[in-house]
Parts: sequence; C-alpha cells; structure tokens
Amino acid sequence: MITEVIIALIILVVLLMLGLPLPFCFGGALFFMTFAGNISMGGLMLWGFTQMTSFVLLAAPLFILAGSIMGKSGIAQYLLNFVNVLVGRIKGGLGVVATVTCAIIGAISGSGFTGVAAIGPFLIPRMAEEGYPRGYATALVTCSSILGLLIPPSIIMIIYGWVTETSILACFLATVGPGLLIVVAFSIINLIAARRMPGLVLEPPITLREKGGQLLSRGWQAAPALLMPCVILGGIYGGVFTPTEAAAVAVVYSIPVGFLIYRGLTGKNFYRIVREAAITVGAIMVMIYVCLMLAQTFVMLRVPQMVIAFMFGITTNKYLLLLLVNLFLFFIGLIMNDATGIILGAPLLLPLVIEMGISPVHFAAIMGTNLAMGGVTPPYASILYLGMRVGNVEFLDILKPTIKFLVFGYVPIVFVTTYWPALSLWLPRLLGYA
Repeated sequence: MITEVIIALIILVVLLMLGLPLPFCFGGALFFMTFAGNISMGGLMLWGFTQMTSFVLLAAPLFILAGSIMGKSGIAQYLLNFVNVLVGRIKGGLGVVATVTCAIIGAISGSGFTGVAAIGPFLIPRMAEEGYPRGYATALVTCSSILGLLIPPSIIMIIYGWVTETSILACFLATVGPGLLIVVAFSIINLIAARRMPGLVLEPPITLREKGGQLLSRGWQAAPALLMPCVILGGIYGGVFTPTEAAAVAVVYSIPVGFLIYRGLTGKNFYRIVREAAITVGAIMVMIYVCLMLAQTFVMLRVPQMVIAFMFGITTNKYLLLLLVNLFLFFIGLIMNDATGIILGAPLLLPLVIEMGISPVHFAAIMGTNLAMGGVTPPYASILYLGMRVGNVEFLDILKPTIKFLVFGYVPIVFVTTYWPALSLWLPRLLGYA
C-alpha cells in the first residue's frame, strides 16, 4: 500500500504543477486511491456529504462573508489612522502601523487575504510616498496579512478543530501567542530596516495634548471596527454563543457598520461583495469535500499508522521527529493552501504527534504557523501573488524583503512554537480549554 500512496501523491503533485483547479487535483489522487484500495466511491461520497453538513463548519463561510463586508466597508483607513497616532511619527513607524493594522484586520476577518486586499491599495502607495521602496512596502503588508490566519477568529483553526474534533476555542487561543510574537518580530525587523532608508519622510511632530486629542477622535472613529473582535471573542469565551453563532453575529454586525457608520457599502457593491464571497465559499467547500474524502481514504487504508512506523523507523528522538513534521508541513504549504493542508495533513500527522505525547491543541499551533507561511512561499503563495497585484510590483521586487521577513521574523517563531509548548498552551490552560 505504500507504493499506492506514493503514486497518489505523485499524481497530486503533478496535477498541481499543471495548474489544474485544486478539486480536480485531489479528485485525481482520490480516484486512484479508491481504485487501488478497492473502496466504494458511493459510500465515500455519502460519508463526505454527512461531514459537510456539520454545524461547526458553517462558521467558516460566515466568517468569510463578514470579513469581506468589513474589508470593503472602509474600516481599514480608520484603523490605520488610529494606530498611526501611536507610532506613526518615529522612523519606520508607518511599517509598524501596517503590521499592527493587519493583525487587527485579522481579528475581524479570520482570513489572510483581507489584510492585503483592504489595506494594501492605499497603504502601499502611502509608504512609497514617504520613502519606502515599493517592493519592501508590498512585502511587509503581504507578510503581515498572514496574521489573519493566526489571530482569532481563524478560519483554519475552525477547520482544524472540525477535522480533529478538538475544541475550536482552544485552537483559537493556541495561535494567539505565536501571532503576537510575529507582530513584534516584524515590527523590529522593519524598524531596523528603516534605519537604512535615508529618504524616509516623517510626519511633523505634535504636542502631547494634540496627540491625546487625535487619539480620542480617531479612537472614536475606529471604535466600531475595534468592537467587532471584542464582541465575537467575548461572546465565544463568555459562553454567550458558539463559534458558528459568533460568525452569524459578525455578519449581522458588519452590515449596519458598513452601511451606516463607515458608509463604504452601497446596494451595488454589497451585492458584488456577497456574490464574490459566495463564489469563494463555493470553491472552498468543493475543495474541502474532495480533500476530505481523500484524507478519509488514507485513514481507511491505515496510512497514518504507516506514517508513524516510517517516522519512528527513522528516529525515535522527539525533537528530530518534530523537525521532520515541520519539514513535511512546509512542503505541504508550498503546493496547496492552508485549509487543504489542514484537512489532508491533520489526519495523517495527528496520530504521530499524539504518540509523541504532544497535545492536539499544541499541534494546532504548529500546523497553523507552518501552513500560514505557505501563503507567501512560492510556488503556491496565493497571498504573495495577490500582494504583487495590489502593490503593482514585480516578483523580484518583492522576493528579497519577503525572504528577509520570513527567515528572520517568521521561521524562528515557527520553531519556538514547535519546541516551546507553553507559548501556545498557556492561554488555553489559563481559560480552562486545554
């Protein structure tokens, strides 16, 4: 059966390299596995359909819709203005503003695309006007946007909790520590890089009284946006509603905020936003359905047990095994999106990490940080390509600063998350979820 699994993976990789839509790629591997393993496709499709009707999974499309509405409603400008009061007048401060604002947007949308789509169109030109190289500005905003996959509510953590039957609330909390560390790391890297940019233009200094006045006025303007994650997460952890109900509340909350407060929504663009979100959700659900069936064939054919035997055949050292797990997840992130990587990788690797004595909640953070990086690492790099279009830059312009942020800011946090369980477990344990 090892041979059949290897052939299925080769089929998957070849179809991905040919550029076929993801459902067809996984469908090809699925067709081969069901044929080789003599598994009933009809029964598998029925099982997959019953899994897709899960109430928990409904949270993902609702958060996607809420994030799309808030992202197009004009909130990004108010968030930027508010954060800019705090650090915007120091050298490199605007780059810190970009990172922090992307983290806040992530706490609203749960998606890695929303940050670059909502902030990039006006922040990247503004950074370029103040002396930042355009490729650098685009790389910073793009890399910071993957914080949307780590700062709760996170769509990939919803999917992980659903696939592994782990508490979604605990998974939300597990990625908070790594996410905040990445914010700090990116901010420090940016401040150091800004010292080597002699052409940076700083805003004129203001008095403490003027700063206090701006903080109040801009804080008031940004309050409806800042209130949204407080309502969502406060309601979830306060026991008021479930994550799925919280997603519905987010949609209901975002509509009047977009129409009446920020006024970025109109009848015409609201229809377009809902339509685009529906197309996105449809594509994601089809992909999840096919990928879920492929993962189930692996489980039915005892592939996870084979993975455990293979890994322990290489080494029994826990730290080396964790390194191999990270390398495997990095490879998955290179060729497929985060949601697909979770569905395919979690059933295969979770039995292994449990055998190693690792908590499923800790493993949620390991998978989250690894697969979020795939959004900006080619060849998949969907968030990176979106950032290039938004920033109007070439690949070579964005490549060098992106590598800098990943190598010096992101990858170290991945290893800290992997080898220091307390980083991802202290908050779930503090609140009684792990």
